[in-house]
Order: sequence, then structure tokens, then C-alpha cells
Amino acid sequence: MMRTRARTVAVAASLLLAAGLATGCNRGSDLDQKPGSASGKPAIGIDLPRSDSDFWNSYAQYLKTKTGELGLNVLPTSNSQNDVTKLVANVQVFQNTGAKAVVMAPQDTGAIATTLETLAEKKIPVVSVDTRPDKGQVYMVVRADNRAYGTKACKFLGEQLGGKGKVAELQGALDSINGRDRSEAFIECMKKDFPDIEVFELATDWKGDVASSKLQTLLAQHPDLNGIYMQAGGVFLQPTLALLEQKGLLKPAGEPGHITIISNDGIPQEFDAIRKGQIDATISQPADLYAEYALFYAQAAAEGRTFQPGPTDHDSTIISLPNGLEDQLPAPLVTKENVDDEALWGNNIGN
Repeated sequence: MMRTRARTVAVAASLLLAAGLATGCNRGSDLDQKPGSASGKPAIGIDLPRSDSDFWNSYAQYLKTKTGELGLNVLPTSNSQNDVTKLVANVQVFQNTGAKAVVMAPQDTGAIATTLETLAEKKIPVVSVDTRPDKGQVYMVVRADNRAYGTKACKFLGEQLGGKGKVAELQGALDSINGRDRSEAFIECMKKDFPDIEVFELATDWKGDVASSKLQTLLAQHPDLNGIYMQAGGVFLQPTLALLEQKGLLKPAGEPGHITIISNDGIPQEFDAIRKGQIDATISQPADLYAEYALFYAQAAAEGRTFQPGPTDHDSTIISLPNGLEDQLPAPLVTKENVDDEALWGNNIGN
């Protein structure tokens, strides 16, 4: 049985401490823990994927908080900065310093396969957060259903635009399973349910400056663009809003000329933009739950526990993959109707 989702520090701490956790140390890492008495306890290596995204910075903040609350034995945390070569090197350090489980979020989900195979040979289980490696054994993927992101975005835009118009899709990197899932689901839904909407697919490699440049070119060619789907608000929101404002196109929702915008991430900045009427919706990736369950599964893996496909008791479903398991966490649609919901992590970060 999996544990009930911890919503308070006391419950989470008691459950995990009962499983035999102890205070850990993290010398000079991003998690900034003080040295503790974790000798003899399973060590966890954590690599952060990047620091140029508000979403991933929020995830890092949740990791720092929850690691301290739960007293985990965490090795000095690394940041691969969206570079698979750095990720490989960082994982080698974890191997050399005694990691019994590794948490990572590989942005290039194809290039990490050899490293995963090496870790499997060393019997070091891997928890992959938000991204599902194409090949190579994983103990658990902690992720939301990214195809659902694309489908939800399609349906929202299609309905808001009355089934007609022109939409720019700011795609993530297509060498990432997340970018592919969102892009494929979005265009499949548009072709099926809203064939009169013209979609312009703009590949960006998750880079805000690339997204802004391509969107600027598209607006020059199609000034009647009336919808935008941003696959990652954490990197696309600010450059997109800045460009629209510069061109006099940042009209509040409800006013003539407003461009309907839906995003993915659920960061506080997106919520503020929804409140101001600058964008219309986002799909909230659960940064808090990503951190919580990444640590939960990493500790379980280090202790040799196993899980099976099926519904969980924290409102998610574990599915079977060719190379492991995936816990698909809930990711709600956020609009002006529910943007102030205190249950959304974007309304609680930093509190």
C-alpha cells in the first residue's frame, strides 16, 4: 500500500520517519542542508534540470523545504543546466559518493539511455521527474499526463475561439517526451475537433528568446492571430507578454483584439497574468507533488520497496511502461474561475 498523500508536515514526517529515514547532509548544495547524522542510511542523489525556468526554480524550492522537513540523507545537489553531458557527469559523482537512488529530470529523454543502463547495472534505481526517458530502466517516473496537457489546451482554445481562427503553438523541445506528447496531442485534437482553426507549430527547444523571435515573425505574417498555446509558462510567459505589449496586442480578456492564451506550468506569474486578463488559462503542473513524490519514491527505491500499476491513494494512477513505472499525478486546468483556489501550489509557493 502507498502512503496517503501528505498535506501537513506532521503527517508527512511521521510516515516517512516510520519508514526509517534519518537526518541527512548536503554540503553546499542547492538544498542547503546542514550536516547531520545520516551515516549508514541510504543516500539520495538529486540533479536539478535547469535554473532558467520559474517552474523548475519552484520545484527546487519545494525540494529544499521537503528535504529539510523529512530529514532525508541527500548528497550535494547538482544542476545539469539543460545539458545532458553535465547530467551524465553529475550522475557519475553520485555513483562515486555512494548514492543508493538518484532523482533526475532529463531534458533530452533519448540521450540519457546509456546512463540509465549503467545505473541499472550498478543497482542504483532512478526516479525521473516530469520527463519519461525513452529507453533505459527507471524505478518510477513522477509525471503528469502530458498528452492530457495538449488535449486540454486544444479544447480550451477551440471552445474560446468558437472553432475558428489562427493559433500559434510554442512547442517545447521535440527531443523531449513532454514536448512530443503535448505537441502530438494538441494537433491531433485540433484536426479532429476544430478543423477550421489553423495551427502554426513553432519549435523552441524550451527557449524563451527563440519563442519570442518566432512569434514576432509569425505576427508579421499573420496579424490576425487570435490564439496562443505556450507549452511552458515558466520560460515563455514573460517574453510572450513583453512582445505582445510592445506591439500593442496585449489586450485584456473581454476586450476586442484580445489574443486568447493558454499555458502549461501553474506558476504564480501565470496566475497573476490570468487575474489581469493577460492570459486566459494554464494547466497546473504540480511542482509541489513532483518534489514530494520524487523524494518518496527515491527513499522507497533505496529501501528496496516495490509498487504495482493501478490507482493510488493520492488521486493519481501508476501505469506500466516498457522500461518501468509512471505515477501520473493530477494537473488541473486553471482559469479566472478558480485561479484563487488555495489548493493550487502556485498560490502557496514561498508561504
